[in-house]
Amino acid sequence: MAFENGPYLQAAVFCQDVIEDKSGALSLIRLIDTLTHAPEMTDPPKEMPPINWNWKLVVTMKAGKLRGRHEVKMVPQLPSGETRPPLVMQAYFEADEQGQNLIADMRFTFALEGVYWFAVYFDDDLLTKLPFRVKYMPVRITAGPAE
Repeated sequence: MAFENGPYLQAAVFCQDVIEDKSGALSLIRLIDTLTHAPEMTDPPKEMPPINWNWKLVVTMKAGKLRGRHEVKMVPQLPSGETRPPLVMQAYFEADEQGQNLIADMRFTFALEGVYWFAVYFDDDLLTKLPFRVKYMPVRITAGPAE
């Protein structure tokens, strides 16, 4: 088993914001796994236009018996199955119960509706996958009667 001695995954989430206090404790604000794009337009396009989205990726782990510096990377997979370049972070482990809070500011362009999968690797081993669904639900605005 790849993670028998650590690290042990405590959390892996997408959220709108993160507050980290002086002791390292995290408050995760608005955990999200779905984005519904619902523009109000008189003539919305049938296909979803690309959406730029700012969010945070939070991965927290405990060391277990693991020590030293390690690579954590997140690889996005589009609904089409195509992958994008990874986001690479470094984690350093010193003691059993201690760990790492990895927080990444992300800006991502969603060009397709559907489920995006974000695979999180620890060194070269798959640690977990996070799904994120994008929905396009435009609202057509019609002109009312003139007064």
